[in-house]
Amino acid sequence: MQFISALFFGILVFFIRLVPFRVVYIISDGVAFLLYRVIGYRKKVVFRNLRKVFPDKEEAEIKRIVRLAYRNLADILMESLKGFTFDPEKHTARVQLINPEFLIPYQQNKRSFLMVASHYANWEWGSYFLTRLMPFENIIVLYKPLKNKYLDRYMLRKRESKGLFIRSILETSKVFDEFKNRPTIFTLVADQSPSNPTRSFWVDFMGQKTAFLHGVEHYARKYELPVVYLDIQRVKRGYYNLKLSLLTDEPNRLSEGEVTARYAAKLEEIIRNKPEDWLWSHKRWKHQWPVSNQ
Repeated sequence: MQFISALFFGILVFFIRLVPFRVVYIISDGVAFLLYRVIGYRKKVVFRNLRKVFPDKEEAEIKRIVRLAYRNLADILMESLKGFTFDPEKHTARVQLINPEFLIPYQQNKRSFLMVASHYANWEWGSYFLTRLMPFENIIVLYKPLKNKYLDRYMLRKRESKGLFIRSILETSKVFDEFKNRPTIFTLVADQSPSNPTRSFWVDFMGQKTAFLHGVEHYARKYELPVVYLDIQRVKRGYYNLKLSLLTDEPNRLSEGEVTARYAAKLEEIIRNKPEDWLWSHKRWKHQWPVSNQ
């Protein structure tokens, strides 16, 4: 069954390759309608999350954000399929780094840093364009492997065709040790709900006590890496701007948990400015404070 699913996915990618972008977004509108109005994909989760973090918003505004959030989700799905088959060098206008000067001191000093992103706008396209936009000796993206080994292998091959080093989060410690003495951008998408809340950092996020993965803080401190946030903003459908901002240059001079708190604060600022582009279908607050052993 896993092989059949992967085969079907490959056929779908081949089909989308033949479709022009204007048709991709017509299909995306249909997918958004199906997910929201027909299937109701995680509809209760989306509404619950939004009502939890925006208790003062009118119901009409909540529904507007939900509708746009499903369009965002559909666009991410369709753009990711399309992205598997295009060469970023031929689509340079679609994703731009608006402050490339940020990288200059790190390039000149051959200094590594840890770059954190989130499930906001199209993080997949953000990664596809990294090697073109950020000329660095090594760029490593750490990802969570899929349960379907055939599909995981297929997607890994497609992602690596963009020039990235893609490594499993199960190998995170090994990857940091392997590249610790080589100029490297270590990339993590770190806004998932952690599987083990007792090993997490709990911070105030969107008005909620929220568990965050401990990896960003742990590896930044262990390897004394600056922590940089990668903000991905949709300019219009199919076009994105990337912006880098420094969260901390010296993580070990901060109190424990402060790196994570700064990451959460930056993400909250971005979400509150434009909430519809975050992935609200995540069960972000399934863990409740307090938890045992915390």
